[in-house]
Amino acid sequence: MSTLNVGDKAPEFSLPDQNGTVHSLAQNKGKWVLLYFYPKDMTPGCTVEACELRDAWQDFAKVNAVVFGVSADSVKSHKKFEEKHSLPFPILSDEDKTVINAYGAWGKKKFMGREYEGIYRWSFLINPTGMIEKIYKDVKPKEHAREVLKDLHAGV
Repeated sequence: MSTLNVGDKAPEFSLPDQNGTVHSLAQNKGKWVLLYFYPKDMTPGCTVEACELRDAWQDFAKVNAVVFGVSADSVKSHKKFEEKHSLPFPILSDEDKTVINAYGAWGKKKFMGREYEGIYRWSFLINPTGMIEKIYKDVKPKEHAREVLKDLHAGV
């Protein structure tokens, strides 16, 4: 498990989205990138977070920011998720968890007294030069889009 900090170079990624199109960090040099990790398509918290980001999509575009969701779900699962909720941004499939692990977003979790391994609901705001500007580890799905936009408007 990797431990990333603010100021570190963001690990490169190259993953397919819900349409099979491959996206990478390098392709987005010169833009702000919000890379958000989420546990599973179609689950309540993940759906709220994705829809909040969808609703703020134009606001992200206005500040030269792109949004990428990442989970270990398949391209096919992502396609259903995108279509059901009209998501305008790429959701990337990391089935072998290479990128999830590179960002340290995989580990022990607890739910209703049960311990298991899973994806943390973490986000990384990457600046236009590819450095990690902010790490969000206490993501609240309903508030996350507004929180990130507030940081972007404040110059982080």
